[in-house]
Amino acid sequence: MTDTSEPRAAVQARPTTPAAVLDVVVPVYNEEVDLGPCVQRLHAHLTAHFPYPFRITVADNASVDGTLAVAEALAAELPEVRVLHLAAKGRGRALRAAWSASPAPVLAYMDVDLSTDLAALLPLVAPLISGHSDLAIGTRLARTSRVVRGAKREVISRGYNLLLRGTLAVRFSDAQCGFKAIRADVAAGLLPLVQDTGWFFDTELLVLAQRAGLRIHEVPVDWVDDPDSRVDIVATALADLRGIWRLGRALVTGALPLADLRAQLGRAPLHAPPAQVPVGLPRQLARFAVVGVASTLAYLVLFLLARGPLGAQPANLLALLVTAVANTAANRRLTFGVTGRRHAGRHHLQGLLAFALGLALTSGSLAILHAAAGTPARAVELTVLVAANLAATALRFTLLRLAMHHRP
Repeated sequence: MTDTSEPRAAVQARPTTPAAVLDVVVPVYNEEVDLGPCVQRLHAHLTAHFPYPFRITVADNASVDGTLAVAEALAAELPEVRVLHLAAKGRGRALRAAWSASPAPVLAYMDVDLSTDLAALLPLVAPLISGHSDLAIGTRLARTSRVVRGAKREVISRGYNLLLRGTLAVRFSDAQCGFKAIRADVAAGLLPLVQDTGWFFDTELLVLAQRAGLRIHEVPVDWVDDPDSRVDIVATALADLRGIWRLGRALVTGALPLADLRAQLGRAPLHAPPAQVPVGLPRQLARFAVVGVASTLAYLVLFLLARGPLGAQPANLLALLVTAVANTAANRRLTFGVTGRRHAGRHHLQGLLAFALGLALTSGSLAILHAAAGTPARAVELTVLVAANLAATALRFTLLRLAMHHRP
């Protein structure tokens, strides 16, 4: 059954099919080769292992190959399969349309390549069916997850999630794993506030859910990278950075009605948050040193991992940005004893100022070194970077202490 105009018409239940408890959406764009095996495998797994009625919605993102015809053939063969055709591209747009139109109480999605082992699907949605949790995500970054992918994607994934923790104070571990689920009533409240229609859709949805006090369940997954993935990593990374800036600005300025959403959907805390704990200068210096050592080690690891595929200057930028935002978040809580979200935006802006100065110091040091020595040994390069980072660290402590102790 296919609909190309009103999405709601594409998901009307067939009289012979029991009402679905779960609707799994598979967003696709030009996937005529992989779509058939994917849906057949997913359908067979759900039939054999899922104890409730289900449906599969293929959300076609304006494909220009034979994807739509393949999807319609699958829908004609399998009663649980529906097809939703959209006139414009965008994974976020497809998920919004399919989830908004679905009558199922639990909604999920997964990538067409089925990189995630389907054995994790029932553990993913079970807390939502029971009502214990509001959203659920598969995570490739848990200790018990088993992941097969290249070093470049590993660095980018971990760096992106670390950046989210530093800039948006997220508590979930993996924002971009294509294996998520949400209760329909929660989706109805969150989707109108999500602006992104592309790859940042997942992150924006999860950040809003966390800020609304919703419970996000995480499931460690087994995940094998698709070598034929068509995702443009650079374009996606730039779009994600723009999304972080837009969402962060909206959160700082209060443009989002989070209080209303929290009152409507959120779970109230069981206890009041702890009061701020004052910390003296000697203890601040000791804690700042510990955080600084950890940040420097993390910086060196990230730089070494990214140095080969990206080059010295891009690797320096990536490593410094990721560790800078994480350093600000860690020092805010551990060094200066600041809890809660009050003034968090101002503190992170101060941290970004320190980041810019640190970037100038380290990039300038690298440029001078390469101009003087041509292609220096890696050990010499690291020594220069450590020295530049020490200077940036002293400046960071001064700026952060001024920001944390300023009370308007």
